[in-house]
Amino acid sequence: MPTKTERELVERILLLEAEQLKRRAENKLSYYNTGEKVHLKQLAFHRAPKRNRWVFGGNRSGKTECGAVEAVWMLRGNHPYRKNKPGVKGWAVSVTKEVQRDVAQAKILSYLNPQWIERITMSEGSRDFPEGGIIDSIYVKNVFGSVSALSFKSCQQGRECFQGASLDFVWFDEEPPEDIYEECRMRVLDTSGDVFATMTPLKGLTWVYDKIYLNPASDPEIWTSSMEWADNPYLSAEETKRLSAVMTAEELEARRYGRFRAESGLVYPEFDVSVHVIEPFEVPKEWQSAVSIDPGLKNPLSCHFYAQDYDGVIYVVGEHYRAGLDVGTHAAAIKSLADELDWVRRSDGRLEALIDSAATQHTLASVKSVAELFFENGIAVNVNVNKDLFTGISRVRRLFAERPPAIYIFNTCVNLIRELKGYWWGKGDVPVKRDDHALDELRYYVMTRPEKSVPAPRPGRTAEYKNKLLRMHRIGRK
Repeated sequence: MPTKTERELVERILLLEAEQLKRRAENKLSYYNTGEKVHLKQLAFHRAPKRNRWVFGGNRSGKTECGAVEAVWMLRGNHPYRKNKPGVKGWAVSVTKEVQRDVAQAKILSYLNPQWIERITMSEGSRDFPEGGIIDSIYVKNVFGSVSALSFKSCQQGRECFQGASLDFVWFDEEPPEDIYEECRMRVLDTSGDVFATMTPLKGLTWVYDKIYLNPASDPEIWTSSMEWADNPYLSAEETKRLSAVMTAEELEARRYGRFRAESGLVYPEFDVSVHVIEPFEVPKEWQSAVSIDPGLKNPLSCHFYAQDYDGVIYVVGEHYRAGLDVGTHAAAIKSLADELDWVRRSDGRLEALIDSAATQHTLASVKSVAELFFENGIAVNVNVNKDLFTGISRVRRLFAERPPAIYIFNTCVNLIRELKGYWWGKGDVPVKRDDHALDELRYYVMTRPEKSVPAPRPGRTAEYKNKLLRMHRIGRK
């Protein structure tokens, strides 16, 4: 039987543990992504310098958590990765008021120490118990000595209720209607503020897919990322395995992986922007492999420059993608890009390139073929490419599926990235013939690429660049 002293010691320990739990609950923000378990995708979102950021995540992937923390950091003025300022104004936009209360509002309150709250105004319920009601606005003490304001909005209110205000940020918790998104963009225009969204793409190929995910306008401020269950270190591996086993393939695409999907699915589901798209770096000259062209006059002409290291890893390092130009203008632009990349040429000064065999055909405007016109304009094209569609797709898919990756794409190749994200199977197990110009010449290269022999010893400069790239990939510096 424990003595009185032992009982007192146990009671003191229990009191200390209770106090620690209380303090941790009141300062949850200070423990966010610290310790042994770190959610790397959440940190990548917070560190991204862009002003229009979107996280497409599965249920329980941690997407809403990072959206709430981002908002609280901005309100408090202590964001560790962005420029802070006093008196911040923001909106948290949910689908309905009920979803607001149960998700965005609950997350915000969980990260706000009660001592930081100046006051709360309610739409429904009591200020003494804000968790049980519908909050209109929270006023938060800023570290600069001022007060920031976060108002909660519901998409059910309609576009008119989103007009007039000047804001520093807007957080969309789940997908908003396009008209509300556009209105909110105007709210941050004069402040050069931020728009960020955390959503599960359950509605299919909506305007978010067309306008944000594919980013056809190549808006440099748009940043996207996908989160899945495996990215969340706080989820049980056994539980995710159990749930995966009882869900259909269609449910898994959206609810686990946070992917957009059409009825027939993506041709290249293995492609992951966060894995395969990297910042450009100086490519060693000995890595230069080939140039590949898919010709087009009214349609876009796509041309990419491909490098390959001594481990066989492919790097797509340069892009020319334009429509409505003649061969001479295309050739001049491709040669200019070759000059920028210091690309090797033949002894006669011509650039060599692979091209679709259709280039042997004559255009209506010339008695010469496209291949002949390219030759006259300084590019010697090889029309002997393997155009086998299904074998080519299979080989490209294997490259994307390998870990570590067997292919990287520089983030300057925006049209190749866009086409990879939007290439869908159609009827009869044939891809939909739309926006596939870059994908065609990617296949030409993959199906005909020369094999590199390993030199002995490997040049020190080459090894240095390879090691640098692998280090960047390991730390998530995409």
